[in-house]
Amino acid sequence: MAGKATVGILAMQGAFIEHEQAIKSCGAKSLQVRRAQDLREIDALIIPGGESTTMGKLLEQFNLLEEIKFQAEQGMPMWGTCAGMILMAKEIENSDQIRLGLMNIEVKRNAYGRQVESFETALEVKDIGITRAVFIRAPYVQKVWGDAQVLASYEDKIVMVRENHLLATAFHPELTTKKEIPEYFLQMIK
Repeated sequence: MAGKATVGILAMQGAFIEHEQAIKSCGAKSLQVRRAQDLREIDALIIPGGESTTMGKLLEQFNLLEEIKFQAEQGMPMWGTCAGMILMAKEIENSDQIRLGLMNIEVKRNAYGRQVESFETALEVKDIGITRAVFIRAPYVQKVWGDAQVLASYEDKIVMVRENHLLATAFHPELTTKKEIPEYFLQMIK
């Protein structure tokens, strides 16, 4: 179904254009999601990087928070990158910010430092192999439980997790020319 799938990209703030381009380069259709009714027109959802506190407030303000949670409960594949990973986490270290709380992970925000400390590196990903990873004020996962599975770590810090139909990356695959991770996500769509 991946080739015929319509992937929604939360388009309120952050790197949604880059995700849209990555998904289209893999042969799938995309739809920018800004309203609850947009969620009924898609087969999967990407929650991009950006500023997680702002994105959480916008999700609440535009009545998307509960609808996204409902769609996740119904089995819709979802992928959060960077801020999207933070929003999908059940626990965020030292934070009570608004979140979706979908995945059995605890994250640490801005764990790799400030914007000027951003970097790109080769990363070994389970079931994928070596890919490029861009880290920008990235979080990392401190703890996983339940069905959450670690797919990649960088310097002993967890940076990619899958839990059934949910995927989270601390880095930005959409900012490289590599397609392995967007294609992996598309394969999650049944």
